[in-house]
Amino acid sequence: MAITSWKSKIRETLKRFGNFQPPADETPAMKSFEEQRISEAAYDSHDRGNRSVALDRITGSVGRYKDFDSQFRPKQRASSERLQWIKNAMRQGRNLGPVKLYQIKDDFYVLDGNHRIAAAKALGQDEILAHIVELVPTDDSLQSLLYQERAEFGDRTQLPVEINLTEISQYAHLLDQITEHRAYLKQQTGEEISFEGAALDWHKTIYRPLCNIIKNGRLGESFPERTIADLYAYITLHQWKEGR
Repeated sequence: MAITSWKSKIRETLKRFGNFQPPADETPAMKSFEEQRISEAAYDSHDRGNRSVALDRITGSVGRYKDFDSQFRPKQRASSERLQWIKNAMRQGRNLGPVKLYQIKDDFYVLDGNHRIAAAKALGQDEILAHIVELVPTDDSLQSLLYQERAEFGDRTQLPVEINLTEISQYAHLLDQITEHRAYLKQQTGEEISFEGAALDWHKTIYRPLCNIIKNGRLGESFPERTIADLYAYITLHQWKEGR
């Protein structure tokens, strides 16, 4: 009993210095992909291609969530040996290819590449290259409807960054702006431009500059529950378009 008490005291002391991690069998288990998928009713899939993902946003695994703890440390010795091989390969700069992830809202789940993620974490990396398939919630709650609109906007525009609005139907106004901008570009150049190309130019020449003005003017401080994208949408829809 005394030994257990002393162990607890030592661990609490080390935690204060931020350099203690409990053994793998004492850390929480990672999230189950299937449980989250059912909970969110996330069944519509969208291929998002390759991009870098922050390791701390990878919270679970599709089929091997029982083989690793929440820090992606393997629970079996065989896995530890494979992990060491991958760590050595990463240190040598070998290209191991992108891992494969499912995305449900803000969380990512490993379809293929658990050991590569474990190795990247162990080596102190912050992010990893991944091929992403996003699963979009299909229920009719307001949160899910907004998420669906965001996903459809991303599919339509193919912008490399995410625009986060918090009100239903606002993405349609942004799509209207891009459509008008596309017509303007055609008038100026005499050439047809793709919707995705017009979206990229709109983001570069209209959306981002105005968002910078909003940020520099610290307007967001007056609307703490709204995003910069919300304020952009309000200004362009209710002020510019209506002539105020």
